[in-house]
Amino acid sequence: MFHRIGEKAFKADLHNIKALSENLGNPHNQLTCIHIAGTNGKGSTSHMLAAILQQAGYKTGLYTSPHLKDFRERIRINGEMIPKQEVIDFVEQNKSVFKEIEPSFFEMGVAMAFNFFAKEKVDIAVIETGLGGRLDSTNIITPILSVITNISFDHTAILGNTIESIATEKAGIIKPNVPVVIGQFQQGAAEVFLNKATENASPIYFASEEWTINAKSRTASLWTLDLKNNLGKAFPHLQLDLTGNYQLKNIKTVLEAAEQLKLQGFKIDDAHIYDALKEVKKLTGLLGRWHTLSENPLIICDTGHNVDGITQVVEQINETPYENLHVVFGMVKDKDITQVLELMPKEALYYFCKADIPRGMDAGELQQLASEYHLNGAVYNSVNEALTTAKTNARFNDLIFVGGSTFVVAEVV
Repeated sequence: MFHRIGEKAFKADLHNIKALSENLGNPHNQLTCIHIAGTNGKGSTSHMLAAILQQAGYKTGLYTSPHLKDFRERIRINGEMIPKQEVIDFVEQNKSVFKEIEPSFFEMGVAMAFNFFAKEKVDIAVIETGLGGRLDSTNIITPILSVITNISFDHTAILGNTIESIATEKAGIIKPNVPVVIGQFQQGAAEVFLNKATENASPIYFASEEWTINAKSRTASLWTLDLKNNLGKAFPHLQLDLTGNYQLKNIKTVLEAAEQLKLQGFKIDDAHIYDALKEVKKLTGLLGRWHTLSENPLIICDTGHNVDGITQVVEQINETPYENLHVVFGMVKDKDITQVLELMPKEALYYFCKADIPRGMDAGELQQLASEYHLNGAVYNSVNEALTTAKTNARFNDLIFVGGSTFVVAEVV
């Protein structure tokens, strides 16, 4: 299972998911879908779009990965997780097929999502890729809109170690005559996307070039933004309850995607957008994105774990007022983490720990590697022991940050 053991579980073809879907009557062909890929931001973008569609009155399916606490987080309709009995019944009914095809954990989850959404007759399904795009199990769908948030270095052993090669994998979700929204215009990646869009006669829009943020302010719980696009469409005083700095990029992607959906006949009013974005977490159940666990001391967790994600996290830590910084930190062992360690704040006390999964890097090994980058601290037996100790050590005006891995955050939210 990729979720537990990492890249060794990845299956680089669509054979299994096609066979599974055929056994289920190809439920994905009954769905109207939005397909979302990208290195970072695709989860937040998926949840924001789902919240808008839900607020606009559409019965909205949302498939994302990985989950934090409960597998059922991956499959939601209007924010409600798939019922436990549905999961049990799906597995029971398809055991013989699973034995024959031997799908991965991810492939089973994707098939379950498509089957559930078709059975429940959702109006629209927002589908997030798991890894890459071209060979991702979700890529059997033909969406009405494709979205690619950004490109950064992650899973390089599978996707390649250049921006262009990673972009080529993500561009695999671009389908003939289907509009595509690209979140960020990035040198190298942009040319790949433009070529793929031209080849497929797909209209292409770069959200970062279409939208401008003219004013911004933030409290602990909300961004307040003034946005305008090149056609004069404005969203003054738009509030967003996802307060990470990186959401300033994602919000442009979401608004451009909403504009493209309106062009296709979706009835999305400005009021739906305002109401949805102010309550994304409540409407969709999103957790772990610059998530405040408590105040005084301020405890923040974030699932950012690759170079781009950690860059954004460190930037936000530096903008946050505090007296002393405590970092509860764990990573997975199947990635090159040296660039991430290089970025982490040196003026902090670290609490090294291992998430309770096989993929977790041994805390002692992480401490040793981190010390080479002047990141110093002690080793703890668990994430919770590390956080408890950090809370004991922290003063009223200190900041405790928990992160490094999705799996570390999953143990504290």
